[in-house]
Amino acid sequence: MRPKIRNTTAHIIQILYGNGNMDKAVLAGLRHSITLMSPQAQVAWPVIMANLAEGDLSRNGEPTAAETAVFTALKLYARHQQGNQGLVYGSVKDDEGISLMAALAQMSHKKGNQTRIDNRVNQLLKVTNINSVINALSHLVDIVQTSQQPIDYAQLAEDLYWFQQSYEQANRVRLFWGQIYYRPVKALEEEK
Repeated sequence: MRPKIRNTTAHIIQILYGNGNMDKAVLAGLRHSITLMSPQAQVAWPVIMANLAEGDLSRNGEPTAAETAVFTALKLYARHQQGNQGLVYGSVKDDEGISLMAALAQMSHKKGNQTRIDNRVNQLLKVTNINSVINALSHLVDIVQTSQQPIDYAQLAEDLYWFQQSYEQANRVRLFWGQIYYRPVKALEEEK
């Protein structure tokens, strides 16, 4: 397990949210950056680098799996937070939030949403390249942005970290996401 990726991401989100006094400059930089190496991302480097463990920091200018995972989760959080005054982050562990896939599953069961969301989720579950995953996740966060449902972006960071470790780990993460997306809401509906 890599709970430090999860804990680090949660800590940075709390810093950026600032109890409602959001760091708008960093959030804007995150939203407008494509990768951690983008010039727009530089505004977020101090908070990211200061909070990652020494072993998770790059020594050669090539982002590590941890840097990429945390940056991506923060970028997605910043996209979701845009235009929302309340905190759109919550932890599944504390029953304050749900996973991105669970939120999408709930939204897909509203009239007219299922095909559109299913298609986007299916695209995500088919890709094996981290850059394609990041792109697909960006589109999915745009879908949940209209929701005030807090999302566990720290768990997403941990998932993204593991996705980058090996092909087998990427398959496990995709299966985990599929299990969350396809099982819970449908199983609950069948019980009712």
